[in-house]
Amino acid sequence: MFSKFKIWKKTKNSSDLRERIQKVQLQPIPGHIAIIMDGNGRWAKKRALPRMAGHHEGMKVVRKVTKMANQLGVKTLTLYAFSTENWKRPKTEVEYLMKLPEEFLGTFLPELIEENVKVKVIGYKEELPSHTFNAVEKAIEKTKNNTGLILNFALNYGSRSEIIAGVKSIINDYKKGELSEHDINEEVFSKYLMTSGLPDPDLLIRTSGEIRLSNFMLWQLAYTEFWFTDVLWPDFAEVHLIEAIETFQRRQRRFGGV
Repeated sequence: MFSKFKIWKKTKNSSDLRERIQKVQLQPIPGHIAIIMDGNGRWAKKRALPRMAGHHEGMKVVRKVTKMANQLGVKTLTLYAFSTENWKRPKTEVEYLMKLPEEFLGTFLPELIEENVKVKVIGYKEELPSHTFNAVEKAIEKTKNNTGLILNFALNYGSRSEIIAGVKSIINDYKKGELSEHDINEEVFSKYLMTSGLPDPDLLIRTSGEIRLSNFMLWQLAYTEFWFTDVLWPDFAEVHLIEAIETFQRRQRRFGGV
């Protein structure tokens, strides 16, 4: 009897999800969604597991969320995978985190290629371990001609250092006579950032109940809609992504106007 109830409940939930997907697709979908994937360690701690177990479980969620975003017609999905501050974590944890992109891309790359997903990375790739760097570069190269969803990993990324680097590049171009002070505006400055060529995020999602940006896309998030949830990243499911988009669709974006 209980097994039949579980099957009925699962079928009902699937049906409800399909219905919600159809409804959100009737309204504008955020073109660029950025996610701060937080709570892996707390998820593991609640289950008396090592932190690495939480990170591994979180990696599985990346696959599910990517597939759902692609299905919904999202153009760009940026995932905050590793910050410039995360190097301060214990050495064993950092080493494990640096293996995850290799494992994820190694198993998921054929599916990304098949689904026309294009992999991009923002961050200081050159400072990554060689095995991580090579896995990332391979994925970028193999998917460079794809024209669907852009799966953009923020890996060894920090927004303040990105902005400072952009300012330095502008100064250098100014000194070389390639740029005058009258040329500098928001549009030009954006081209000096790592996200050059990508639109600013329409929607930011942060999991685990934390309500801060943690040095993530400080320039790009100026007019982004924020959605925070207490759900820990390894528990984040397709339905939560739908919920975030539903909230986004109910908001009025005025961009400083009336």
